[in-house]
Amino acid sequence: MSDTPPERAVADDDLPPLREVIATHDLAARKSLGQNFLLDLNLTRRIARAAKVAGPVVEIGPGPGGLTRALLMEGAQQVVAIERDERCLPALEDIGARWPGRLKIISGDALEIDPRPHLAAGSAPQVVANLPYNVGTELLVRWLVQSGDAWPSWWSSLTLMFQREVAERVVAQPRSKAYGRLSVLAQWRCETKILFDVSPKAFTPPPKVTSSILQITPRAEPLWPAQLANLEKVTAAAFSQRRKMLRASLRQLVAQSERLLEVANVPETLRADAANIEQFCAIARALPQFSDAGKAKPPPPETRR
Repeated sequence: MSDTPPERAVADDDLPPLREVIATHDLAARKSLGQNFLLDLNLTRRIARAAKVAGPVVEIGPGPGGLTRALLMEGAQQVVAIERDERCLPALEDIGARWPGRLKIISGDALEIDPRPHLAAGSAPQVVANLPYNVGTELLVRWLVQSGDAWPSWWSSLTLMFQREVAERVVAQPRSKAYGRLSVLAQWRCETKILFDVSPKAFTPPPKVTSSILQITPRAEPLWPAQLANLEKVTAAAFSQRRKMLRASLRQLVAQSERLLEVANVPETLRADAANIEQFCAIARALPQFSDAGKAKPPPPETRR
């Protein structure tokens, strides 16, 4: 935990304790919005320090503003905060008044709002957020694919809180239970690391699961060449039947799946959960050679298991 004492953490911005803010604005967390509020400013400042905030930051679902305050105290040049719950806006406006010109509040659903137009031209912001559990994985997938084949993306790093199960899927290695499409896509383009866990007791109300702080940093180039659309098709088909051999699971993409794997130099008896990222990229590169490739619609992008 942070070595900053609680009274110091509050005094640094001269704003009331978060419990008082929640009581003043009647901000009981709503399950329908996936809300679990972090009240410990020592913990939120630890997250901000782990992210090494300096320039512009995008925050999703700030709620009463515990992490927002920490980001500003730890040196974020600007915070663009997207909040769906209108009840939280007055509390965020109080923070904005304390930090004039450094907090931009956007009212709306993060699934429908592109933060890029709200940032200075040419800036590559960090995304730092205690993501609502009900949309966190979907947002992560969007950020990983939003730029299409252009890479690196519009963001410089992601420091995100997920439930531990999701974080483990992002960093999982082949032949592990958690390994899947999200593992391949994230690690193909980024370096991924779980920084530390957060106990349910740190939240109000406490969730039933442990959370983890996950850091994702884009690589200058993906690990191996492949077109994103083809890699998505291959991994979607393969992991939709993860316990089957690739020759069977990829047949939904091409009738000659054995030939596809031969061209890619990947064993046809390999299962999806045993194939590494290099092998998936090889299959994706070979896919356009087959006339029926892509005719079958793969499963939709992965959100939550």
